[in-house]
Amino acid sequence: MKPTVLILCTGNSCRSHMAEGFLRAAAGELVNVQSAGSNPTGFVHPLAIKVMAEAGIDISGHRSKHLEEFLGQPVHTVITVCGNADQACPIFPGRVNRHHWPFDDPAKAPGSEEEILTCFRRVRDEMRRVFEAYATGLRDSSEMGI
Repeated sequence: MKPTVLILCTGNSCRSHMAEGFLRAAAGELVNVQSAGSNPTGFVHPLAIKVMAEAGIDISGHRSKHLEEFLGQPVHTVITVCGNADQACPIFPGRVNRHHWPFDDPAKAPGSEEEILTCFRRVRDEMRRVFEAYATGLRDSSEMGI
């Protein structure tokens, strides 16, 4: 059974889904990648779906989930991608790795549709670099038997 990496955000509509998409694409064979929110919106933001499709990753089948869905499951690593989720993150049983990598919330970006889309793309690209590097570290650790 692959270890679960749970990516948390407040609304589970943008950042956590983009991170889930990148990590699943880069390291899905090594880990079970999931995302959830402390106060889920109930939908995946259409612009998150759009900019991820531009990057070649389809997140249109994702759904917004509450982190409580994962409290009864073994979670190996929790990664929070916003400050509110970091503060609201419950204690998971067992030894859980925790990382906090905050990113701007593109859903709250002001401006025209094009300016908001530019913000989504910037956050997407930042997340790609971070989560692909994390996947490389997971792969290296796996190859070394760690």
